[in-house]
Amino acid sequence: MLSFLLSLIALVAGYFIYGSLVERVFAPDGRPTPAVAKADGVDFMVLPTWKVFMIQFLNIAGTGPIFGAIMGAWYGPVAYVWIVLGCIFAGAMHDFFSGMLSIRNGGANLPELIGKYLG
Repeated sequence: MLSFLLSLIALVAGYFIYGSLVERVFAPDGRPTPAVAKADGVDFMVLPTWKVFMIQFLNIAGTGPIFGAIMGAWYGPVAYVWIVLGCIFAGAMHDFFSGMLSIRNGGANLPELIGKYLG
């Protein structure tokens, strides 16, 4: 129970501390998102906040029960720490950065961005 509470505290602290650092470094500039600028009702549409939250939550937390159990079986309790730190420093940063790149490139998806920036 103690490890769960410490991990929960780490996730909340990571959200506020590391999240504000990442936001300051990548500096969102207030431009409209492609859902607003290119709204066509099919590919680009504004979704309610609860729906966006649920999509993001399912993308991040959906694999947790599967991945966490496999990592725990392979590496033991240390995998718990790895999953928590990985969510903070890798998963959250990746999602924020890929979203910012997409906004700055007119709603391009990751394959298009990889082709543009990595050749």
